[in-house]
Amino acid sequence: MKALEGIKIIDLTQAYSGPFCTMHLADHGAHVIKIERPGIGDQSRTWGPIKNNYSAYYAFLNRNKMSLSLDLNSAAGKEIFLKLVKDADVVCENFKVGTMEKLGLGYEELKKVNPQLIYASISGFGLNGPMAKLPAYDIVAQAMSGLMTITGFPENSPTKVGPSVGDNYTGTYLALGICMALYHRQRTGEGQRLDVAMVDTLFSILENSVVDYTVAGNVPSRSGNADPGIAPFDSFMAKDGMIVMGVGTDKMWKKLCDIMGRPELFDDPRYLTNDDRCRNYLPDLKNDVELFTSSKTKAELEVLMNEAGIPFGNILTVAEVAEHPQLQAREMLTEVDDPVLGRIRIQGIPIKMHGTPGSVDRPAPTLGGNSEEILSQLGLSNDDIAALRDQAII
Repeated sequence: MKALEGIKIIDLTQAYSGPFCTMHLADHGAHVIKIERPGIGDQSRTWGPIKNNYSAYYAFLNRNKMSLSLDLNSAAGKEIFLKLVKDADVVCENFKVGTMEKLGLGYEELKKVNPQLIYASISGFGLNGPMAKLPAYDIVAQAMSGLMTITGFPENSPTKVGPSVGDNYTGTYLALGICMALYHRQRTGEGQRLDVAMVDTLFSILENSVVDYTVAGNVPSRSGNADPGIAPFDSFMAKDGMIVMGVGTDKMWKKLCDIMGRPELFDDPRYLTNDDRCRNYLPDLKNDVELFTSSKTKAELEVLMNEAGIPFGNILTVAEVAEHPQLQAREMLTEVDDPVLGRIRIQGIPIKMHGTPGSVDRPAPTLGGNSEEILSQLGLSNDDIAALRDQAII
């Protein structure tokens, strides 16, 4: 049995943030019914990479779900949706704020049908505030949250983090919120609305940058791969390429001084404390460390740092990490038979529950691929379903 078996989720989300949330819940047993517009579907169905005229992006993000194509602008579509909501545990949506209310399917209406419903919303800026009704993608959230101004090297322009962290972090926060709301409902019987915003999320993960401003009075800026609050904690040049390591304690710093054959640096007044090391990192400490690392190969450094217990890593390509024995041991690539793409490898499940493990049991659905099955379970006859299809409601 999986952890969320028996939980029914009506998933109105599209693109990345919401589907990422419901993917995690589906991986761990939730019954996720994805509602998509007839003939159009989730916008991510057009996002690359494309093979056989089908999106691999959509395929990895929507595994373990079922798809019902449904026109929510029609009276018949709304009626079917409300039937689904009646015994649902969660409705999840990431439309522009106000869209569900315009459809007559906002939280206030749905809780009349199901008072215990958990209504989970993702938006760019949240349900309130002067920017609440504005649309947003990840790049907007990264820009507006301050993240881009602290990402990259100081001589370059503000830089977006590679993957869409505004989407996946927000989706993960919403999945966490849903689990908390389910636990609260189990104790009290009460449903509630959840409101998670992409900009809020990214602001919340700026680590020490926020208190650097609010407490220390600084406005953080870009520092490349270096950590502004820990040193040495950066990428360094080796003989044959770049490596990274993090020296987070005085004990680690002493070990590194010994490895470098520079024990005197441990008592150097520039480097006595972590705060001293941060203040004197550029150019002094960086140069002292890189003078050593550039004299060794990556393989030699890996042995030395691992033996000393100093966190160390090689900078791997996506291809290299995908085939790495550590990721393979963790089953972070899993194979699935997709009806259009064939047998493909997609990301595995990062939340390892040893008692109730999740799994990828079914590929992402084709658009409306489960409509007949879902509607039959609601009591609609074959003739009813055929009529809905003829009217382009499904």
